[in-house]
Amino acid sequence: MKRWICLASAALLPALISACDAQPTRRDDAAATQRKPMKASITYLHLLRKTPFFTSLSTPQLRLTISHSREWEAEAGTVIAQCQDDSVTSPDIWILLDGGWRLEHDGHSYPAGHADAGKWFSARQVTGGCRLVTTEHSYVMLITRADFDDMLAQGFAFDKHLAEGYRYYREIFADVPAATRPGSSRDSDQAGLDAR
Repeated sequence: MKRWICLASAALLPALISACDAQPTRRDDAAATQRKPMKASITYLHLLRKTPFFTSLSTPQLRLTISHSREWEAEAGTVIAQCQDDSVTSPDIWILLDGGWRLEHDGHSYPAGHADAGKWFSARQVTGGCRLVTTEHSYVMLITRADFDDMLAQGFAFDKHLAEGYRYYREIFADVPAATRPGSSRDSDQAGLDAR
């Protein structure tokens, strides 16, 4: 009896080994991509100063930005934000510091780099469902809506970047109302941005 068990085990061993070494299927890869975690990262002043979204800020403003934000490192294929048609979406601001991402919406993909108009994202710009996904190894920053509004109230020079982004997102989401845009609670600033 023991000899029979040994022979059966020896015969099945190669099949078990190959099953354990099998490569994941495309479906498994897609599921793994959607669950890629981001790693917390450290924001360095000298690097942030060179990031297009922040080049117009003073050193004290950069320090305040660092203390009121969270930086993340993300591998290619990481979902940064996901918007659902009927769900409440976060009004917070994502900024691409380095690398690239794409906005997926309505069967289309809109790539952007850290110096492009789509270098920042807020779900408030969205109508319908979407996903924001990194296209390469990237660094992204999250600033809460309240902190971002405080920065705007203090005169942080984001107007040019926000205006570029509004135009970019209007092309993608043609029916986004102005009242949902970052900083829209400040009517005079919003009017200035819309005029550009």
